[in-house]
Amino acid sequence: MVPSISQSTAAGRGKLVRIAFTEIKCRGHRLSLTDGAPRGAPCRKRFQTVTEANGFLNGRLLVVAFEGWNDAGEAATGAVGTLKDLLHVAPLLEIDPEIYFDYQFNRPTISAGGEDGRRTLEWPDAVLYGPTVPAEAGTSLAADAQLRVSGTNAGNIYLLLGTEPSRSWKSFAAEIIDAALAADVGGIVFLGAMLADVPHTRPISIFVSSDNPQVRAELQIERSTYEGPVGILSVLAIAAEEVGIPTLSIWASVPHYVHNAPSPKAMLALIDKLEEIIDVVIPRGELVSEAEEWQSGIDTLAAEDDEMAAYIAQLEQARDTVDSPEASGEAIAQEFEKYLRKRGDGRDGPGEGRPGLDGPRQP
Repeated sequence: MVPSISQSTAAGRGKLVRIAFTEIKCRGHRLSLTDGAPRGAPCRKRFQTVTEANGFLNGRLLVVAFEGWNDAGEAATGAVGTLKDLLHVAPLLEIDPEIYFDYQFNRPTISAGGEDGRRTLEWPDAVLYGPTVPAEAGTSLAADAQLRVSGTNAGNIYLLLGTEPSRSWKSFAAEIIDAALAADVGGIVFLGAMLADVPHTRPISIFVSSDNPQVRAELQIERSTYEGPVGILSVLAIAAEEVGIPTLSIWASVPHYVHNAPSPKAMLALIDKLEEIIDVVIPRGELVSEAEEWQSGIDTLAAEDDEMAAYIAQLEQARDTVDSPEASGEAIAQEFEKYLRKRGDGRDGPGEGRPGLDGPRQP
């Protein structure tokens, strides 16, 4: 059984490392992260209460994003970071970096922002934030629309933001889920972004999925069919579902040919969908103009590179075919085959399957 937050803190680093963290407490019963299914009915009963009686959106929601494999164009962490800046939240749990991070892989950074100009170190971390006044509704849109998140659900939003851990993922998931249970979180929304063969000139593709049948029925979304390597989001999602916390995932597709730059357009697309899902109003600030500048900058680069411009035109043609209202499944399949023959390099083209919790393999 995983210690509670206060027990984990009191136990100290040495003792905490030695704990197996293969089980999670759910209302007095024990669940295994390796079983693949909960033990006993009490957790299933809680699951039914959350998803059937109250609905996924009626309760405390945890929004999650991690830097790294799940965060192409820094879109997912950018979206959650925007929420953190706008919401009245405070840290509830700060993960001990010594346990979960390999500093040769996730190196600390140094800056001169300390007191008296002294340089300070910033370590990779993951922090769970909660509202300073839980369940307090946001102020009216007219009164505060440009300053903070508003809406009836604004006071129920919790955030988990950090760097994907380097090791001990089972222990990490157990600690996070234990904290979510302690906060009585009723649902978790995972944000991710993947590199894909999509054009920057079209709206960012968003895919929403859930492994939870009640959530799929309530929100009219699909179940992912992806199979392959996953990131920490999938590990947390499975652990959450096992203890009765329903989950869903929102993924954005980022053009792979601009993977080195942050993508405010993808961040904006995630915020748009998140706002729709969790029933809040999120101020956009300068994000709209930044997204326009991002697209204009790529247009300028493409205008100076004929090969890049031709490639983008192919992506646009494929995307427009898929989006066409008269397009049949057969026509779409033929367009994909034509597109792949033109490329001839063996890489998956757009539409090759659906992304899962962690999307397709990234380059």
